[in-house]
Amino acid sequence: MFSKKGKNPNYHIAICFLFIVLFISASLVYSHGGKHAPGEFTHLQALKKATELYDQLIEKGKLDQSWENKLSQVDVFKRGPEDKNEIVVSFQRASGDPKNVYIFFDAGGKYAGSNFTGE
Repeated sequence: MFSKKGKNPNYHIAICFLFIVLFISASLVYSHGGKHAPGEFTHLQALKKATELYDQLIEKGKLDQSWENKLSQVDVFKRGPEDKNEIVVSFQRASGDPKNVYIFFDAGGKYAGSNFTGE
């Protein structure tokens, strides 16, 4: 129907396939998946990293089991001067003393420490 005498009948199929591949690859190149600029450590990344560390502290016995069973609130916030921002993740339990444990990260996402005072 579309092919002339002497041309390969699969020629049109190959051209269509080529266009499909080009459209798919172009959409992949121009989509970025919602990622942030390199070096920007987000609150969501801090929460994920802090939760992993928090679980490790419970598993190793550095925090007793009540920290896992009585957890009531988790907060993520920035603190400090603009040039030395720290991201803090606070885990609060419903009862017990101390009531909070804080995990700190520098602006680049490197673990900077943890304590019960938040300072």
